[in-house]
Amino acid sequence: MPRMSWNPAMEPGCPDEVGLDAIETLIIPRARDIGGFEVRRALPAPKRQMVGPFIFFDQAGPAEFLTGRGIDVRPHPHIGLGTVTYLYRGDFHHRDSIGSDQVIHPGALNWMVAGRGVSHSERTSAAGRSGPHSLFGIQTWVALPNSHEDMAPVFEHHGKDALPVIQDHGVSVRLILGSAYGENAPATMLTETFYADVKLDAGSRLPMPDEHEDRGLYIVEGSISIAGKNFDAGQMMVFRPGDKITVAAGIQGARLMILGGATFGEPRYIWWNFVASSKERIEEAKAEWRAGNWGKGRFDLPINDRDEHIPLPG
Repeated sequence: MPRMSWNPAMEPGCPDEVGLDAIETLIIPRARDIGGFEVRRALPAPKRQMVGPFIFFDQAGPAEFLTGRGIDVRPHPHIGLGTVTYLYRGDFHHRDSIGSDQVIHPGALNWMVAGRGVSHSERTSAAGRSGPHSLFGIQTWVALPNSHEDMAPVFEHHGKDALPVIQDHGVSVRLILGSAYGENAPATMLTETFYADVKLDAGSRLPMPDEHEDRGLYIVEGSISIAGKNFDAGQMMVFRPGDKITVAAGIQGARLMILGGATFGEPRYIWWNFVASSKERIEEAKAEWRAGNWGKGRFDLPINDRDEHIPLPG
């Protein structure tokens, strides 16, 4: 198992050497209850639409379910983005309109690139509903560059053991997407990206990757400190480009998601489940989903989940 090629105790830019002005944006998501299930949305935010290519970031749960209960996200469409599902607890049964049928478990990756158009559903699996269970995870969207907005949709699943894990000095990093700390995750990326699940023991230190222009982190559990100031779970921060940033875990340790990559040189529009470089692309997608001509245009329904779908809002 790879070890990080740094010594956090000696790394320039440790927490007591970095000013709070290194935090360019602090985001405190609002929690919403959607029928006994809590969601915290960090991106897009009023002060920050994207971090690198990441344009949507939701914490799903933690939530507890009785036997027979679960999550049922009915078939719905996407364009212009890649969806990233990563779980800490529970499972999701993913089905999509290109024929993918995959249950995802904690530590694995589901990566669906919508391109010109795809639909999918995500539901608690039958096995998951067989007893009391919990769900806790993160769902993000990665905006596609102009060159790949109209690509055919694709789906990749990478199991827990396929994702690189880097460990050192009380730090464990599971690289989910892209490249960081000298390692590369297996999913096919279309733009410069990094995304990782980080566990920190109490008092341990994590240097943020410094080869990427845009960098942020989200505190899932525990707390961290920067420049002597503590930050608790449920907060996202985006750092000023170019600074050497190291964060220190609090007395109970921390779990983080770190993310970023290259910034986009052109604007992105987001409406419902659609992301695009122009409003016209979104209007076209809206019209096709509303029309419901499944299999005759850009959208179809999942092969094994066609009995219902989420209608266009409004």
